[in-house]
Amino acid sequence: MGLSQRAAFNPALEYAVEEANARNLPVLVCYGIAEGFPEVNARHWSFLLEGLAEVGPALARRGIAFVARRAPPVETALLYAAEATLVVCDRTYLKPAVQFYADFAMRAPCRVVQVEGDLVVPVGTASPKHEIAARTLRPKLNRMLSEYLVPLEERPVRHPATDLRFESTLELDDVPRLVRRLKADQSVRPVRRFKGGASQAEARLRHYLGAPFAHYATVRGRPEAGAASHMSPYLHFGQISPVAVALAVREADAGDADDKAAYIEEVVVRRELAANHIHYEPRYDDYACVPGWARKTLDEHRADPRPHLYTPEQFEMGLTHDRHWNAAMMEMRETGYMHNHMRMYWGKKIVQWSASPEEAWETALRLNNRYFIDGRDANSFTNVGWLFGLHDRPWGPQPVFGNVRSMSGASLKKFDADGYVREVEQLAAAEQG
Repeated sequence: MGLSQRAAFNPALEYAVEEANARNLPVLVCYGIAEGFPEVNARHWSFLLEGLAEVGPALARRGIAFVARRAPPVETALLYAAEATLVVCDRTYLKPAVQFYADFAMRAPCRVVQVEGDLVVPVGTASPKHEIAARTLRPKLNRMLSEYLVPLEERPVRHPATDLRFESTLELDDVPRLVRRLKADQSVRPVRRFKGGASQAEARLRHYLGAPFAHYATVRGRPEAGAASHMSPYLHFGQISPVAVALAVREADAGDADDKAAYIEEVVVRRELAANHIHYEPRYDDYACVPGWARKTLDEHRADPRPHLYTPEQFEMGLTHDRHWNAAMMEMRETGYMHNHMRMYWGKKIVQWSASPEEAWETALRLNNRYFIDGRDANSFTNVGWLFGLHDRPWGPQPVFGNVRSMSGASLKKFDADGYVREVEQLAAAEQG
C-alpha cells in the first residue's frame, strides 16, 4: 500500500482480494515508511500516519492482515513478497515513487501487478501524449467518464488472514510521538486545522455536500465564501478515492448541474491534466519544463525594473509590502492550506518580485512543497509551472511577465480581501493556541 492509503474504494486492494480468493489464500497489506523521501517533514508525516492508523483496524474487520514497518518501502515489500504468490501495488507518477516501484518489480520473486487508484482514468488510457492544456484533454476524458465513474464493489474475503502474525514496527497508536522520532524536518509542525484519515475525509465530504457545495460554480473563486471542499490533502495521500468523490458530487442534493460540472472539472480534468504533465514531462520539477514561448518572453523581460524585490527568506516569512500576500503566506505556513485564488495570486507575485524567473521557480516550488499538506503532488508541480505559462496561452505584454499571464491587485477586489486577512489571522492564532 503506497499511494492509495485507504481500506475502502481501493481498486488495488479489491483486485488483491479477488486474486487471493481465486488462489485460496489470505491477503496481507504492508506499508514501509520512506523516511528519507525528499522534502517530507513532520507536517506531512503526521497527516499521513493519522490516516495509516485507521487502515489496520479497517482491514482487520474484513479479515485482511496489515503490517507497517519503519523500514524502506522496497525492503519492506521484498520481505513479505518472499512468501507471496502475487504482489499488487497501486499506481503512482512522481519520479521518486516510480523508482521505488521499478526497483521492487525488478527484484520481486513473484508476479507484480500495478492498479490505478489515484486517478479516475489512467494517464496512458486518457492520452498517449503530453497535453498542452485542459481544453485538449477534456474531450478525451469526457468520452471515458461513463466507463470509469462507477462504484467499486467491496469483495468478500473468503480466506481470512486470522493465522497470519507479523510484527509492525510503526507505533501507530501514538502518532505524535512517532512523528517526533522520525528522521524528518521537525520545524514544519503538524497542523490542527486538518487531521488525516479516511474517516476525516468522508466526514468533510458529507458536511460539504450537505450545504456549502451549493453555488460552487459561481462562488468558488471567493475565499470567504466557504465553497472549498478541502479534499486535496486527502486525495494527495490517497485517503479518499477521486472516483468516490466525483460520484458523491454527482449524487448530491445540494448544488445544480453547473455546480456539479464545475467540481468534476476540478477533481477529474484538472487533476488528470497535472498527472498527464508529470507522466509525460520528465523535467516536471525543473524550470526547463516551462513551454519555450514562455521562457523566451520571460527571458526578454529579465532586465525589466521590478518595483519590489524580495529574497526567498523574506517570502517565506511573509515580509513583503502586500498585507494580502503576507496573509496568504501565513495561511500556508501556519495551516498547510491556501485557497486556490490566493494560490494563484501568491505565485504570480513571487514571479513579479523575484530577481529572475529561475529564482522565482525555486522559491515557489520550495515553499509549496515545504508547507502545503498536499505539497509534492502532481498538482503542485503543474500549478507552479502554470505561474510561468504552462498549460496557458500568450497574453498581452506586461513588464517582467512579457506575454505570460500576470495577476494584479485588482483580482483581490473580487472578494472580501480584508475579511480574508482577518480569517487567516484567526486561523493562525488557533494553530499557536
